[in-house]
Amino acid sequence: MKNETILILDFGGQYNQLIARRVRECNCYSEVVPYDIAIEKIKEKAPKGIIFTGGPASVYGEDSPKCSKEIFELGIPILGICYGMQLMATTLGGNVARPNKREYGTTEVSIDNTSLLFQEFGDTNGFLMSHTDYVETVPEGFKNIGSTPSCPNAAMENEEKKLYGIQFHPEVNSSINGIEVIKNFLFKICNCKGDWIISSFAQESIQKLKEKIGDKKALCALSGGVDSSVAAVLLSKAIGKNLTCIFVDHGLLRKNEGDEVEEIFRNQFDINLIRVNAKDRFLAKLAGVTDPEKKRKIIGEEFIRVFEEEAKKIGAVDFLVQGTIYPDVIESGLGKSSVIKSHHNVGGLPSYVDFKEIVEPLRDLFKDEVRKTGLELGIPENLVYRQPFPGPGLAIRVIGDITDDKLTILKDADSIFREEIAKAGLHKRINQYFAVLTNLKSVGVMGDERTYDYTIALRAVETTDFMTGIWSKIPYEILEKVSSRIVNEVNHVNRVVYDITSKPPATIEWE
Repeated sequence: MKNETILILDFGGQYNQLIARRVRECNCYSEVVPYDIAIEKIKEKAPKGIIFTGGPASVYGEDSPKCSKEIFELGIPILGICYGMQLMATTLGGNVARPNKREYGTTEVSIDNTSLLFQEFGDTNGFLMSHTDYVETVPEGFKNIGSTPSCPNAAMENEEKKLYGIQFHPEVNSSINGIEVIKNFLFKICNCKGDWIISSFAQESIQKLKEKIGDKKALCALSGGVDSSVAAVLLSKAIGKNLTCIFVDHGLLRKNEGDEVEEIFRNQFDINLIRVNAKDRFLAKLAGVTDPEKKRKIIGEEFIRVFEEEAKKIGAVDFLVQGTIYPDVIESGLGKSSVIKSHHNVGGLPSYVDFKEIVEPLRDLFKDEVRKTGLELGIPENLVYRQPFPGPGLAIRVIGDITDDKLTILKDADSIFREEIAKAGLHKRINQYFAVLTNLKSVGVMGDERTYDYTIALRAVETTDFMTGIWSKIPYEILEKVSSRIVNEVNHVNRVVYDITSKPPATIEWE
């Protein structure tokens, strides 16, 4: 699977996951690692190329992230993006300065299309710029291969050492031909073959799991969502009846979802399934908790405690299997990166776990790659393309403290929204859509009487990788119908609003 690896050194930029995703779209395996990864680790991984990401810091800042100068002496091709270019320049003897005018937005860049990085481009190209500092003087041995009126060194190269720097962001959609820059780096500079495919991931993962687990027993944390379902089937194909799936119904699932999950895995898959009804237990732990990070930590720990108890009932269990995927890992904080939110199966794990080892077979995959793997494994399409659902469930879609009554309100409202989206035939176009019970009450009038009830927020996002996304332009008549039904059919709701914020700056979930 990983014969050819591109390492992405993470310097804290907002598009770092997207860079890794774009590399994989070119059928090259990519891995995001901390910027201060040890040189020996890099040598062990033997990457075909390295990409330095952007980042919010200034290279001259006291605590700005730096990598070892030795990395430039490994003979491995390197592409520095934005901050990554500036770091390359200062480390190798160039100069970075702060101009009078900052540069943000899509900008026409004059380029040297004789460079391998820009081959088959025109003389100019529109790329997204997002920077304050810029490279004033390129290091010795480098030459300028791109410029704008505000940034004389928008791109640079040392062709002999295969070192390249670009001030713009080729990974974002607003950069015209940006993916071609990445392809040129991968195939013309790093000489990658581009033979990494998901089907080989599934086959190799099953074999590795067989070798790792052997005839020992494993528990799988099954939520019924795409990630845990694919993880469960991978393990089932690897170790058969030595896998037991524990489905913890914490009372925070969508309407009727617990019964649906049980039916699917008992009837469609020959998998040992134990359903644990733990609603009261979870709600007791969450009583009065309003902070979303605390909610995630509590749910993560309680999940593990339930699994430990169930493991003792079925005998010796060596491995706990979880459906953690790559965005979970990165958003929970990789190395020195900023933590966006803790995922209950990553950052929320307690320090003591009563298992030999945790197995996360999907830890290296993005969401769309998980879906492709699911289809490759023969999982029905309706399950593979099921709506994404966070591990903490509705706990992070009820803003503020959680009660059984609030959960009932949200389940009913969410069910109406999902039903109307499906009726309108929008369920495949919109990648994630759900309702949120806000902690806001407002005045309303129903039946000539004053009300003071909750506001429901609707969220719908279109995305391919779940790292960036745009809010979905749902037709007004559908939103009107959803709003009317929720207000008329769900008790204690008198107002419905629609979230029109994209990611970034927002995340898909509210908490």
